[in-house]
Amino acid sequence: MKISQFWDEEIVPALIEYIRIPAKSPHFDSDWQRNGHIEAAVQLAARWCKAHPLQGMSLEVVRLEGRTPLLLVQIEPSRKESNGTVLLYGHLDKQPEMSGWREALGPWTPVIEKGRLYGRGGADDGYAVFAAFGALRALQEQKRPHARCVMLIECCEESGSYDLPAYLEALSPRIGKPDLVIGLDSGCGNYEQLWGTTSLRGLVNGVLSIEVLTEGVHSGDASGVVASSFRIARALLDRLDDSRTGMVKDKALHAAIPAERVAQAKLAAEVLGEQAWRKFPFVPGMQPMLGEAAELVLNRSWRPMLAVTGAEGLPPRANAGNVLRPKTELLLSLRIPPPVDAQAAAQRVKQILEADPPYGARVRFEAGQAATGWHAPQTVPWLQQALGAASRKHFGKDVMWMGEGGTIPFMAMLGAKFPQAQFFITGVLGPHSNAHGPNEFLDLGYAVKLTACVADVIAAHAAQAGAGALRR
Repeated sequence: MKISQFWDEEIVPALIEYIRIPAKSPHFDSDWQRNGHIEAAVQLAARWCKAHPLQGMSLEVVRLEGRTPLLLVQIEPSRKESNGTVLLYGHLDKQPEMSGWREALGPWTPVIEKGRLYGRGGADDGYAVFAAFGALRALQEQKRPHARCVMLIECCEESGSYDLPAYLEALSPRIGKPDLVIGLDSGCGNYEQLWGTTSLRGLVNGVLSIEVLTEGVHSGDASGVVASSFRIARALLDRLDDSRTGMVKDKALHAAIPAERVAQAKLAAEVLGEQAWRKFPFVPGMQPMLGEAAELVLNRSWRPMLAVTGAEGLPPRANAGNVLRPKTELLLSLRIPPPVDAQAAAQRVKQILEADPPYGARVRFEAGQAATGWHAPQTVPWLQQALGAASRKHFGKDVMWMGEGGTIPFMAMLGAKFPQAQFFITGVLGPHSNAHGPNEFLDLGYAVKLTACVADVIAAHAAQAGAGALRR
């Protein structure tokens, strides 16, 4: 059975069922164990894998006390004398609903429209386990070689993968030492060729709190005497970034961009052109922060950027009287360059915001998630050649490389755990796919071709392992 037919007949129906499950990550569903949605997603994937068994496969849903479950699948090498191990990663937990879905669409309502499967989690990242199976199944049917493969499908990624280190430690003897890691949870610059992720920014988020009064008072009475907590918040945020340009000011939150990554950004910009910014749903008349596509690529992959993603202390307009409010809280999300240590960055942000508070206001910054980014090791020639050949074979265009702006905490974990490994990090999150937001979709045609590319790369790895040339 061809990969495309396997997707149509076996994978898409499973993904439709998966999308219907509101398997929100623990950060968004504190009662996830009782609600049972994560368990339902894991059981769905496990049943499907057992119904489509691979030769030499063993499967287990692993459970550590108090942690989200993890699906572990091991596949023996196609040849007993094969060396090497491939680790394939994905996750089954999801982001919350988010408002703004188009009519007839919804987070838990799978809809196929013009070759795209809409619904929460299909692209981020429920497709991964099915695509990995599809790739290995194709190799086995075609009697092409593959080394030993291990699949880790976790259920805590959208909460920062805080359960993953415990599983990596507990399963270390069973995982072994992979020399190739394939992660299927990243993005693609377009749907016309294969894309490899070279880096991921880190993340510091937390709550900035400004208190000026013990209770709200009449704004006509107090304004001019009591400083607005929101105005103080504006002043504090200006310590972090320039409100005119959006550029973060403190040098400790920056990192030098390697020359190779600058060159790759320029190549990506030549391919993407205006799509580097037109993929976002700008309102009419809105323009990107910069005019050069290459600089926009570097902005979203290597430069620190601040966003305010939530607020408290601001009543809805219908209930907002003429009151000088006692307190403003802002949820800050600071993306940091791949090499910058997230814990050190969180401490630096706290120092910047809390120092010398205006008017003696009570100012606090309480850091939440602090996740260090990831920078890929130098890609060895055989993997570079294999990726290029796979992209040309299945897409008719060469592979492209680009850093991604989002944070995938497991990458830093796997990079630290397996420093000897090569990494092929890729995914289906392309233009308008809108992971985490409304109208998330999986481009099915792209997913089929990506599956075929993964199969070719695994076969190339087996050939190198057989020749003892994985490090070259």
